[in-house]
Amino acid sequence: MIGQVIREFLPLPDLLTYLEAILRVYNRHGRRDNIHKARIKILVKALGIDRFREQVDAEWDAARATGPVLPGTEVARIRAFFQPPAYATLENIDAAAGREPEFQAWYRYNTRAHKVHGYRAVFVSLKAHGRNPGDMTSQQMEAVANLAERVSFGQVRATHNQNLLLADVRQDVLYEVWRELRALDLAMPNIGTLTDMIACPGLDFCSLANAGTLNVAQAIQKQFDDLDYLYDLGDIEIKMSGCMNACGHHHVGHIGILGVDKHGEEWYQITLGGSVNGFTALGDVIGPSVAQADVAPTIERIVEVYRAQREDGERFIETYRRIGLKPFKERVYAAHSEAA
Repeated sequence: MIGQVIREFLPLPDLLTYLEAILRVYNRHGRRDNIHKARIKILVKALGIDRFREQVDAEWDAARATGPVLPGTEVARIRAFFQPPAYATLENIDAAAGREPEFQAWYRYNTRAHKVHGYRAVFVSLKAHGRNPGDMTSQQMEAVANLAERVSFGQVRATHNQNLLLADVRQDVLYEVWRELRALDLAMPNIGTLTDMIACPGLDFCSLANAGTLNVAQAIQKQFDDLDYLYDLGDIEIKMSGCMNACGHHHVGHIGILGVDKHGEEWYQITLGGSVNGFTALGDVIGPSVAQADVAPTIERIVEVYRAQREDGERFIETYRRIGLKPFKERVYAAHSEAA
């Protein structure tokens, strides 16, 4: 479900009492008869956001005078424990100038601008084609840890896109960092492309899953193994879950893939148009689920519609919002009819 605004502005000292009011309303009216519906989102949907807000405000007005206050001094005290690292005083350089095309591609797709001059943030891609997305070996992890000790203040961050991040890398060592990551098979220059997909473990590792995901991910990688083609497509987010628990957040992927069980066989429901970046939306189901072997070809047909319909500079999600579901659905299921 998409979150709804309950209050536009709240002074910092009132944060704790307002959160308590929300929890009190949920505690009073939340579902205890059904473990699957014991969620605050279920209560908000049942009451409606306006009625839920009214009850929270009433609870807050009744208890805020005697409730806990969050003073700015306490926030400042806690904030003081999170000091920035000891950045050197540097100037920005063009680290990609004169380097080979492979490094230039990695620099463009796997690094990002930093707010401090002379540094860049570096993504460690865990999406090498032919590998399970998000996986790495213990040897690779040890090597990345050692690299971080030398070039990123000893910190490695995990991203929600199932990659790693070296957040504070000096621009003058980027080439050496790339060479080390490439030797570890961790420098696939595909961050932000279609094969930089999110996938839950699926049936291979999860007892809740209805269908596999890792083999489907590898089939998609094989279908879209040309980096120049991926770069031409631009920003496309694929998110895949092996069941309705949605650990892969398929419902907010530009292209979402949900594994379902049909009489003991693995099938996959495809959604389009989901997003969490700037414009939040849940994906639309394109039609009946497809067999496992048809997932990658189905994604390719969806991409073909985008390539044919996009306007200059338009991303996949922007084309989808402009033309809607129908052209994609017609292309996908016309192809299935022809194959049948």
